[in-house]
Amino acid sequence: MPHPPAWIETAADAGAVLQGRWTAGALGSKKAWRAAQAALAQVAPGAAWDLRALQAFDHLGALTLWQHWGRQWPAQLQAHEGQRALLERVASLRTAELPHERRGLGARVDAFGTAILGALAQLRDFVALAGQLLLSTLRLLAAPQRGPWRDFSGHLYRIGAQALPITALVGFLIGVVLAYLMSQVLRQFGAETFIVNILGLALIRELGPLLAAVLIAGRSGSAITAQIGVMRVTEELDAMRVLGIPKGFRLVLPRAMALAIAMPLIAVWTTVAALIGGVLAADVTLGINASYFLEALPRVVQAANLGLAVGKSFVFGLFIALIGCHYGLRVKPNTESLGQGTTASVVTSITAVILIDALFAVVFKNVGI
Repeated sequence: MPHPPAWIETAADAGAVLQGRWTAGALGSKKAWRAAQAALAQVAPGAAWDLRALQAFDHLGALTLWQHWGRQWPAQLQAHEGQRALLERVASLRTAELPHERRGLGARVDAFGTAILGALAQLRDFVALAGQLLLSTLRLLAAPQRGPWRDFSGHLYRIGAQALPITALVGFLIGVVLAYLMSQVLRQFGAETFIVNILGLALIRELGPLLAAVLIAGRSGSAITAQIGVMRVTEELDAMRVLGIPKGFRLVLPRAMALAIAMPLIAVWTTVAALIGGVLAADVTLGINASYFLEALPRVVQAANLGLAVGKSFVFGLFIALIGCHYGLRVKPNTESLGQGTTASVVTSITAVILIDALFAVVFKNVGI
């Protein structure tokens, strides 16, 4: 019967002689892992261990033995110099958990509590960043001539002007698809003219600002996190702290101002592009021309809907900028943390945009309807 990739033979003095390959490749499958665990369980407590006959030995094999020994050195151990050095490196780690190790209920409760504390810490830091932005705004109002206007204009151009093509394209296509789908339903009830009501209210009040915010969160929110995160990796943030340059005034304030101003304009731009697409689709599918659409739209959609869309777009932009800066400042000086922070920034920004939009829909449900 062939031996498993990693096994243990009992020596004449009741010692344990490890054989085979105790590596990640050999122990990667569940079958090999269980066989190795069963072999370890058969070794008598206090036995002498001999690793010199091993064909291969890596970090996972050393971690497996160290866990089985109860994170303590056995009384008798014979090993080559490289094997002993690897075991010493594993022993120097503060905690070590095997990949197939099952955690008990207590450990899972601890992990859940740790996650809750981490979320509360994130919320605390975000509130502190928002307060810092408020203080930076008061400082700007007190001395506007010393404001970071060059940074503000650069961010306004990159966030606003450079986002116009993609937002117009996506908005136009959404308008076409929405008008085409609604026309199929309205034609069944002879209510073709109501497409003006549905398109106007849906695009101006909800879809236009929401679609623009989601696009900006993925495009500009990730860019903000990446820019500040790279500054952390290259130690520019540390240099700013040494020179006494406030991060909130030089990094957070210009980005928040640029997004808060650009977001309402982009939302209106996206809404206009979506309405144009809807008008063209309605003309093709229902025969409702653009002149009738433009004449009926102001009568069926109140101007308060446009004001509501602009107001919540301002909030969208402010929160996207704050979330992007928040995760950028939390990046650790390594590339892995930079990627994780950028991903978390985009996901959190989109989630926040949807939650804020739902809150506006509930609070202002009687406005413009």
